[in-house]
Amino acid sequence: MHATSSDTHSLCAARPALPRGFGLVIGAQFASALADNALLIVAIALLAQQGFPLWWAPLLKVGFMAAYVLLAPWVGPLADAFAKGRVMAAMNLVKMLGLALLALGLHPVAALAVVGLGAAAYAPAKYGLITEMAAPEALVKANGWIEISVVSAALLGAVLGGALVSPLWLASGLADVCDGLNLPADKLTGSLAALLVIYAVSSLLNAGIADSGRRQRSVAHDPATLLREFRAANRTLWRDREGGLSLAATTLFWGVGATLQFAVLRWAGEALALPLSQAAYLQAAVAVGVIGGAAAAGRWLALHQARHGLWAGIALGLLMPVVAEVSEVATAAVVLALVGAVGGAMVVPLNALLQHRGATLLSAGRSIAVQGFNENLSVLAMLATYAGCEAAGVPIAVTLSGLGVLVAGAIAALIWVDTRSRA
Repeated sequence: MHATSSDTHSLCAARPALPRGFGLVIGAQFASALADNALLIVAIALLAQQGFPLWWAPLLKVGFMAAYVLLAPWVGPLADAFAKGRVMAAMNLVKMLGLALLALGLHPVAALAVVGLGAAAYAPAKYGLITEMAAPEALVKANGWIEISVVSAALLGAVLGGALVSPLWLASGLADVCDGLNLPADKLTGSLAALLVIYAVSSLLNAGIADSGRRQRSVAHDPATLLREFRAANRTLWRDREGGLSLAATTLFWGVGATLQFAVLRWAGEALALPLSQAAYLQAAVAVGVIGGAAAAGRWLALHQARHGLWAGIALGLLMPVVAEVSEVATAAVVLALVGAVGGAMVVPLNALLQHRGATLLSAGRSIAVQGFNENLSVLAMLATYAGCEAAGVPIAVTLSGLGVLVAGAIAALIWVDTRSRA
C-alpha cells in the first residue's frame, strides 16, 4: 500500500524537520561543551597538584557559574543585538584566554571564572539561536538534539578529562614537550593545550553559522536601565503559569545536576576506591542515560505534553539514595545511567516549554538569560551547600540521600501546584 499525499503531510507534521544548518550549531556546541567538561577534570587535578583540600573542587564550578548570575541582565541583550554565531565564536576566544591564564599560574577558581565569562554569554546566544531557527512544533525535537549534544559532550568530556590527567597522557611526548615550557601548570600544560585546540575548532564552526538576520537591540544601554528591564523580564516569566512551572523545574534540575557531578566523583573514590581518572568515567554513565532519556522525550513528547516530564523528576530523586548504597562498579554504572535517563526525560520537554514561553513573552536572548540566571543561581547555592558539607565531613551517602529527598519532594510539590492551577 502506498502512502497518499495527505498521509505524507500528516507524517511530516507529526515529525517536524530540524531547521537547515542545525547540524553546524550542534557541532560547534558539542566542541565547546566538550572542552568545558574536560577542563573541569583537569582543573581538579591541578588543584590536587597544588595541594588544595578536596572541598575546593566544587568551588571551581562556583567560579565558572558566577558570571551566569552576575552578568545575566546584560548577556541577553548582547545575544539579541548581534549575529548569534559571531557572539558564540567571540565567547570561545574568551574561554581560550581563561585557559592561557590557568597555564600561566592564575588560581584555578579565578581562571575558571574567566572561562565562565565566555560561557555566560555563549548560552543565551546558543539557545536563542534555536528559537530563531526552529518552528514551535520542532522545538522539543531540536532541544532533544541539543541536550543530546550537551550530554554527549559531558560524557566524552569526562572521558577526555580523565585521559588528560591519566599517567599514560602525562608520560607522553606532548606532555613532556609542554612541560619543558616551564609554566606553572607543569605536566598539565599539555592537557590545557589540547583543550585550547578544541575551543579554537568550536570558534571556527561558530563563525560559519548563518546569520538569522534577527536583531532586537535594547533601547537603553546604561547598566541601571538594563538591570530594571531584566528584573521585569524575570518577574514576567515567573508569573506565567507554564513559564513559571518549567523554570522552577529546570532551575532545580541544573542545581542538582551540578552537585551530583562532584558527589559522584567523591562517592566513586570512597565507595568504589577509584582514582580521579577512572571516577570521571562514571560521570559518563550518567551522560549515557541522559542521552537515552533526552532522545525518548524528543521522540515521544510534544510541546503541549511537556509537563509530563515532571514525573521523571520524582524518579530522579528516588534513585539517588539507591546510588548511595551501591558498592560495585558495574552496578553503579547501571544505576547512574538510570539516573541520567530520567533526568533527560524530565529536562528536555520542560526546557522546550520554557524556551517557547520565554520567546513568546520576552525575546530569545532575554528569556535564555533569565533562565540562565535562575538555574545558575541554583547551581551556586547548591554547590556552596555541598562544599560546606564536604568541609564539615558529612558522609557522601547522607549527602546523596538528602539530595534525592529534596528533588522528589520539590517535584511532587510542583505537580500538586500545577494540578490545582488547572483544576
